Amino acid sequence: MKAGCHLSSSGGYLAMAQTAVSIGADVFQFFTRNPRGGAAKPIDKADVDAFLEYAERNGIGPILAHAPYTLNAAGEEPRVREFAESTMMDDLKRLEFTPGAMYNFHPGSHVGQGVEKGIELISGMLVRIFDAFGRIPSTTILLETMAGKGSEVGRDFEELREIIDRTESRIKGVRLGVCLDTCHVWDGGYDIVNDLGGVLDEFDNVVGIDRLKAVHANDSMNVRGSHKDRHEKIGKGKIGIDAFAHIVNEPRLRELPFYLETPCDLQGYKEEIALLKSLAQGD
Repeated sequence: MKAGCHLSSSGGYLAMAQTAVSIGADVFQFFTRNPRGGAAKPIDKADVDAFLEYAERNGIGPILAHAPYTLNAAGEEPRVREFAESTMMDDLKRLEFTPGAMYNFHPGSHVGQGVEKGIELISGMLVRIFDAFGRIPSTTILLETMAGKGSEVGRDFEELREIIDRTESRIKGVRLGVCLDTCHVWDGGYDIVNDLGGVLDEFDNVVGIDRLKAVHANDSMNVRGSHKDRHEKIGKGKIGIDAFAHIVNEPRLRELPFYLETPCDLQGYKEEIALLKSLAQGD
C-alpha cells in the first residue's frame, strides 16, 4: 500500500520527499501555503526539478496539496469568497509544475445561508476557476468529506455529489474527485467500524467509487455522529485498530494513497506508517 503523512513544506519539495523516505512513506501531503492563509512562497524551479527526479527514483507519489483552512468558497462575505477563488486559482497554477499531483480542499461553510446556497457558491467558484484556467488542469481536484461541524457543506455524500454535478454540467471535460477522511465520515455519522462495506456501497451509489482518489487516515476522539472533527492517533480513538485493519484491506480502498493527519511528530508518523502497512500485510 501507499501510505504517508502531512509534512511541513518550509524546506521545499525535495526536502519533503527526503523526509518522506526517511520515515518509510511513499506519499505525502502538505499545505500549499500557511494553513491560515496568506501568500505562498515563489516556486523554486530547481527544487521542483530535483524533487521530480528524486520522487521518480524513490517511488514517491501522488503528492496531495491541501488548501488552507481559511479557504471558504461558501462564505457570506464577498471578500471571503474572493480570497478562496484567487487562492485556489493560484494554487492550481503552481501545481502545474508537479504534474500528477492532487489538490484537496474543504468545500466550505455556508455560515447560515443554507446548504443550497453554499452548494451554489462552491460550484460557482469551481466553474469560474476552470473557465479562467483555459484548459483542464493536470492536478486532480478533490472535495473532502466533512464531519458536519457547524455549517459545513459536504457533511454527507449527497452534498458532495450535488457540488460535483453542478460543476461538471457547466464545464466540459472537468472531473472532480473525493478524499475520504475516516475521522470525518465517522464523526459525520457513517458507521465505518461495523459496516464499512455498506458505507462504501452508499458512496458508490451516490457519488461513484471511481471518484474516490485518496484517504485521510485518522482515528477519532469522538463517538460516531458527534459532528466534532477531532483527530486521534491510529488505534487510540473511537474507530480503533480493528476497523483500520479492515479499512486498509478493503478492496475498494487498498489501492488508494493513505495520508495520515493524526496528532504525531515525525517519529510518531514513522510508527503509524509502519503500523498501517503491517495491517495491510496482515501482520
